[in-house]
This record gives sequence, C-alpha cells and structure tokens, in this order.
Amino acid sequence: MAGLGVNIDHVATVRQARRTIEPDPVWAAVEAQLAGADCITFHLRQDRRHILDRDVRLLKQIVQVKLNMEMSMNEEIVGIALEVKPDQATIVPENRQEITTEGGLDVRGQFSRVAEVVRRLSDAGIIVSAFIDPEPAQVAASRDAGFQAVELHTGRYANATSPKEIAATLEELRIALNDGLQAGLVVHGGHGLTYRNIMPVAAMEGFSEFNIGHSIVSRAIFVGMRQAVIEMKQLIEQAAKK
Repeated sequence: MAGLGVNIDHVATVRQARRTIEPDPVWAAVEAQLAGADCITFHLRQDRRHILDRDVRLLKQIVQVKLNMEMSMNEEIVGIALEVKPDQATIVPENRQEITTEGGLDVRGQFSRVAEVVRRLSDAGIIVSAFIDPEPAQVAASRDAGFQAVELHTGRYANATSPKEIAATLEELRIALNDGLQAGLVVHGGHGLTYRNIMPVAAMEGFSEFNIGHSIVSRAIFVGMRQAVIEMKQLIEQAAKK
C-alpha cells in the first residue's frame, strides 16, 4: 500500500501572506507526523515565496519520518540540499511566475545538467527523485540519469473532466507506473490529488507514495491537520483494499 507524503508548503503560504510567524509549517509537520504521515514534503523555491531557509533547517531537526525536499537545479538550492541532506530530493522544474509547478521536469531535454545534479546529491547519500510527466521517454531518461525514483505528475488526471478524458489520463499513469517499475525505479505520484480523486490512482498497485499538499491543508482549515491527514490516509488504504 502506498504511503502518504504531506506537503506543507501552503501552510507557509498563509504565513507569508502577512510576513508573520504563524501558522508555522514546522508545527504543521509535527501534526502531520502525529496523524501518521509517512513523509513530509516541502519545496524551497528560489524566490522563497513560502518555505524559508529557517524552515528547512528546523524540519531536518524535527521530522522523524522521511523528509522530501522538492527543489530546482539552481546552484544555490543544490548547495542547501547538500548541506541539509534531506532523506530525499525531488528535482522539479521551477518558473518564478507560476502559481504552482506547471508540469514535469524535462529530464531528456536537460540530460547532462540533470545527471550532474543527481550524481552530486546521490554521492551525498540523498535519494534522488524526478518529478516528471507520465511519458515513457521521461521515465527512461530518468533511469539513465541515475535517479532512484520518479514522481509521476498527476495534474492531467486531476484536471480531466469528462469520463473519456479521465480514463485516458488514468491509463497514461498506469503505463508510466509500469514503465517505472520495470526500469527498477521507485514510483511516487502527486500534483492536484484531492479527497475526491485520489482513490482511482491509489487503487493502482505499484505506487510507493503520494505527495499531497493543497487539498490536505485546505481540509485542515476546517477539521485540523491531524484529522485531514487521517482522512486522506484512510482513502488511500480503502483504495488499496479494492
């Protein structure tokens, strides 16, 4: 059964809206762990729009489950990852104007630079994952670049509206999942997953983990972080039993 990675970025987004000290994303990480989260995920962006350097260092100290740092290949950010040494680094594309990550990393098109960053992070003992679109060519390139894991971008599925489109995007994910497993990669999934759409993806055998942030943080406003995490874990467990 797949584990649940809780992305705490949007807790920091609320804090940074007022440039104050609350809500603290580090506290959110503690609450998520107490609720059974298997992983805490955060994205240290170049523009520091939500997670701050202070958060990164405190998270490294207090998180007892897997700590997953989403990051670009910007040299400053790579340096911080090498210093802090999260359990896992997930390399993502980053556009300063985007509201959230808009698509997967083009591993194939940036192969030399990607492979260099993967090697440096791996040499530091960090598990390295690629956030990619569910496309066979990107899965193969990720394997060849030395990644140990991939996170399949589930955004196309999450944005699908018609039954035909939903079915097509689920099949796209299923094919990429199988390709990843056959390539010897650990396969995660994430982006746009909610309480309403998680179960068809979670029912696919082979996913190791789902990273979910916005939907959980949104739910937490009404029921609290612990309950929000518990509810999402229950849905993933129910899907795995079907």
